[in-house]
Amino acid sequence: MEIDIWADIVCPYCHLGKARFEAALAQFPNADEVDVTWHSFELDRSAEPVAAGTLSEGLAAKYGITEDEAVAQHETIAEQAREVGLDYQWRRARPGNTFDAHRLYHLAGDRGLGQQMLDRLMRAYFTEGEPIGDAETLVRLAGEVGLDVDEVTAVLVGDEYGNHVRSDEATASMIGITGVPFFVIDRKYGLSGAQPTPVFLQALGQAWDRRNEEPEPVAAGGGCGCGSCGCGAGG
Repeated sequence: MEIDIWADIVCPYCHLGKARFEAALAQFPNADEVDVTWHSFELDRSAEPVAAGTLSEGLAAKYGITEDEAVAQHETIAEQAREVGLDYQWRRARPGNTFDAHRLYHLAGDRGLGQQMLDRLMRAYFTEGEPIGDAETLVRLAGEVGLDVDEVTAVLVGDEYGNHVRSDEATASMIGITGVPFFVIDRKYGLSGAQPTPVFLQALGQAWDRRNEEPEPVAAGGGCGCGSCGCGAGG
């Protein structure tokens, strides 16, 4: 069974949804027969490599809410993240452009290190306050997961794997994805947002049992739309 997931590295609901989905997959009896592929989705293509301002300032500015209200939203996500073992240090996060980080993920995938790279990028951004739009930071993080730093440097100064990112985004547009995370199970069943682990587990079971039936409607939950969550926001 194939599962395709669209996400952005700086999307807090993607970070949360990834953890919840992986918890569900660990409980799924047929997990060994599930092939998971992560796809690129940029929430803010226009963001500077390392943007000014904080997440709460960016969220408040985008939606015309007070910074206190923006802080409360991030604190809610942080509490949900703690429930699944994540350390969401949103006050330390340094917003920025994720295009190069996505290119790096695709390179890592070709070297058999895609999952490790994705995990490292998300932990760097959400917990450690690393500027994952910064090329030097990306090279260092790539070296930590075992990629050749000279190859990574060459990729980042060129345009390799940019077509992989754009292809993922074109596919997302074609099938109507406007927010992430978005999960497509067996190319038929869609779930939007950071669903609770039991919902993911139920969806996996139903998709497995109904592999020859018609697709069902998309289930929606918490997620980030283009430019939302303050993910790539400037001050």
